[in-house]
Amino acid sequence: MGWEGERMLGKRSLAQVLDDFRTAERWKGNLSHWRTIEPRSAQTVPFPPALDGRITDALTARGIPSLYTHQAKAFDHVRGGRNIVAVTPTASGKSLCYHLPILQTLSEDPQARSLYLFPTKALAQDQKTELHDLIRATGLSVKSETYDGDTPSAVRQLVRQAGHIVITNPDMLHSAILPHHTKWVSFFEHLRFVVIDELHTYRGVFGSHVANVIRRLKRICAFYGSHPQFICTSATIANPQELAQHLTEEQMVLIDQSGAPTGRKHFVFYNPPVVNEQLNIRRSATLEARDIASTFLANGIQTIIFARSRVRVEIILTYLQELIRRRLGPRSIRGYRGGYLPSERREIERGLRQGDILGVVSTNALELGVDIGQLQACVVTGYPGSIASTWQQAGRAGRRQGESVVVLVGSSTPMDQYVMQHPEYFFDRSPESARINPDNLIILVDHLKCAAYELPFAQGDLFGHAQVQEILEYLTDEQVLHHVRGKWFWMNDSFPAHNISLRSASQENVVIVDISERGQERVLGEMDRFSSLTLLHEEAIYLHQGAQFQVEKLDYEEKKAYVREVQVDYYTDANLAVQLKVLTEDESRAQDETRWAFGEVSVHAMATIFKKIKFETHENIGSGPIHLPEEELHTSAAWISFSEPLLASLGPEDVERGLIGLAHVLQHVAPLFVMCDPADLHVVPQRKAVHSGEPTIFLYDRYPGGVGLSDQVFREMHTLLVQAETLIAACPCEAGCPACIGVSGAGDKALAASLARLAQGGPRHVA
Repeated sequence: MGWEGERMLGKRSLAQVLDDFRTAERWKGNLSHWRTIEPRSAQTVPFPPALDGRITDALTARGIPSLYTHQAKAFDHVRGGRNIVAVTPTASGKSLCYHLPILQTLSEDPQARSLYLFPTKALAQDQKTELHDLIRATGLSVKSETYDGDTPSAVRQLVRQAGHIVITNPDMLHSAILPHHTKWVSFFEHLRFVVIDELHTYRGVFGSHVANVIRRLKRICAFYGSHPQFICTSATIANPQELAQHLTEEQMVLIDQSGAPTGRKHFVFYNPPVVNEQLNIRRSATLEARDIASTFLANGIQTIIFARSRVRVEIILTYLQELIRRRLGPRSIRGYRGGYLPSERREIERGLRQGDILGVVSTNALELGVDIGQLQACVVTGYPGSIASTWQQAGRAGRRQGESVVVLVGSSTPMDQYVMQHPEYFFDRSPESARINPDNLIILVDHLKCAAYELPFAQGDLFGHAQVQEILEYLTDEQVLHHVRGKWFWMNDSFPAHNISLRSASQENVVIVDISERGQERVLGEMDRFSSLTLLHEEAIYLHQGAQFQVEKLDYEEKKAYVREVQVDYYTDANLAVQLKVLTEDESRAQDETRWAFGEVSVHAMATIFKKIKFETHENIGSGPIHLPEEELHTSAAWISFSEPLLASLGPEDVERGLIGLAHVLQHVAPLFVMCDPADLHVVPQRKAVHSGEPTIFLYDRYPGGVGLSDQVFREMHTLLVQAETLIAACPCEAGCPACIGVSGAGDKALAASLARLAQGGPRHVA
């Protein structure tokens, strides 16, 4: 059906749909908070006198007669030789903060070179189109091109020799540019600027890797005699200047006052109705998000729906395609997530910009600034895990000053219920800090190998700010490096970057192969090894663009999963069994008869069974075993230990139930205060810890060596325990429920609350 036909159906405007939300019985009782953010007008200044007339003419011709104040400040600081980090909202023209000073420099010095780093290929392709249009309009003789896995070999040679602006991603810089720097001599000799866009994405594991890639980049630049300036841009986080300085090991000027206009935005917190009073279970957030999105889509309102996982994306997509197919056509709603092939993602981005695609269901893959045009509505299924991430997803609606709405749909989890009941936590608290740990030993050793392959180390050399002689000597003992005449040389035929992934603990991904057509194999996508344990085991249902595929075989050694298209009314979910033991205890604090500690641990994880869960009702309709090898992980952890005498009045089963309940709450509360995805920090209760024999709750980083999350948990343990106790007390259930301790039984809720109080060093009384 064309747009004319849709108009004839009498579609309502966004304002009318929002009025219906406020008044209709179906919705109004579930609106836990509604905040309207009023529009703001632009703050502009004239073009700087130093800006080349050809550039100002091109901007004026494109309807940009002046600069926003933050763009002008960025231009002045970069021209003054300073490194900057610009932090302004989505669609505020951040890209001109780096395009303008770089194009100005190239207009004066055609020898100059610039490197643009984007976290994803999609973003790089998007920026390339915008930059090419701007360059063409100026008439400047500037060559810019993307350099990634999709770049043809003939074009690669041209980019290396003559590219003024090379657009790439950290993975490509790590594995294809730095190891082959001898092919890039002219580029590195004249490198003046390095742009790091979407800075806030470089946190945790990924950020720690990228900080080391930047160390390697600066080392090669110094070898060729260049010392580039860094221009960073970021969405809102609490510590952009600190993160930029940590990532680049350079001093930064912060620009955080946006001059861009914003449209009126409605931010609605929607808490689904309770369907089981006794257990305080709410209707599925997935089903409610489907119904809310259906309302927008049926009225022709272009909508993006965010889901927490690729499985949820495919489930919501399946629901929506069934509901909307008769009215809008099946291709009007699409899925978008990691694992789709690049051509498929480009097609979806183009369809959204042009209006051919009315709705898209995405993981946080579309959280970043890919240009997908003007969307009026954003539905977020479940709290994304951080304030920064929520604002970033919300920014995808109303990108061009029009009125927009964001609906955050709460689930029954403790984290979501805390946010639903405390909107001030979200609106009044500053966004979280992003943390990296470049000196994580495992990550550092990996990149020292890469750096030694690229250039030998001399006696006394630093790697960034890190002293590395001991590690170099260790690598020599392991016959990885060769030490001669005070220098360390790489002594292997292969280059190490090929086997080091920047984005996960897994060294290689599992390729997903569709064997539905006899005699034909088609690659559907890929997935990291750790996720494949629970999502690609044999008999798992793998969902892709609303279609269902059953995993026929997972070849774990060859890293291939063979899938066949099926039509079933369920999806699958798998359990991980975890064993954990303490290797070293680095710090501890006594709280009367409880102890908090921090140290290194060994974790053994194994996928054990999977469940078949029916669409719509989400009931368990079957299960089966998983036969996959155990994964071992050495990482850091924080833990809380209770002395046996303290819990002597309880039976062993009561202690175990109390630990499980408190661990469930901490699994959801801790990520709120340690800016991380809940999947990055695992919580495991043990009735008798191997190292002490005491009841213990562990919170550990899911990455080898840790990236500082559990260290932060140890520092903020008191706050976490107070919040856990508050959340349990505030829950209206009687005996415990999914919105607090995750289980229900006589006394379970009181037990978990008592343990939270005891863990703080509270009075010796267990309910």
